[in-house]
Amino acid sequence: MNGLRSLVVVGFIGLCTACGGGHQQGASAGPPPGAKRVDNATAGSLAGRVLLDGAVPANLPIKMAADPFCLAQNPNGASFENYVVTDGGLENVFVYVKDGLGNYYFDAPTEPAKLDQQGCRYHPHVLGIRTGQPLEISNSDETMHNVHALPDANREFNIGQAIKHQVDKRTFTTREVMVRFKCDVHGWMNAFAGVMDHPYFAVTHDGGRFELKNLPAGTYTVEAWHEKLETQTQKVTLSEKQAAEITFTFKVPAPAGN
Repeated sequence: MNGLRSLVVVGFIGLCTACGGGHQQGASAGPPPGAKRVDNATAGSLAGRVLLDGAVPANLPIKMAADPFCLAQNPNGASFENYVVTDGGLENVFVYVKDGLGNYYFDAPTEPAKLDQQGCRYHPHVLGIRTGQPLEISNSDETMHNVHALPDANREFNIGQAIKHQVDKRTFTTREVMVRFKCDVHGWMNAFAGVMDHPYFAVTHDGGRFELKNLPAGTYTVEAWHEKLETQTQKVTLSEKQAAEITFTFKVPAPAGN
């Protein structure tokens, strides 16, 4: 039986690796003609909160009994992360500048964004990453996981990670909001990544708060994305050195049939 199980695991890893395809090319090697750089001396900032109006919907419980390891890592049970609210603020909302940056150019970071699998959950649940920036994917569990990215604009990949502390890297090349990740081994595992070609994005935390720093003066469309409540947008005009604030308020949807 152990030999058969090993063959199954090896076969699954091979299949996942095949799904990942070959090397993905990075972002543009340099700025296009006429591109501008942000003057940090005159740039401002945009901060705010994302609020939830209404009774917070209950997160459904997760059934982990199929994997004894996962069950042992969550002795008090676990729930999905669809609605995480702190002091009225909605967490795990991806807030970003949707348009208005014109021909500003930004170098891709060399420091990787990170996605970990710990306690049979993805950490973080929502993240932001730049085009051309490495995504470091790791498995901190002593059980097999896989990371299956399901983009629309970027290239799909599916990485099997059967070994604790295994690390793989991938790169997205095209702006996309949002890319969903799932685990084909543990169906409850999911995460989302916003892929941006600029640095003006944040994931809400500490009561739904966010901040976009070093934003040049201009008029922008700012969007807030939530996995269940979809999106909201606002127009914002920012002057030089201005520290502006905005608030997004999502309303809890009415129960079906009302």
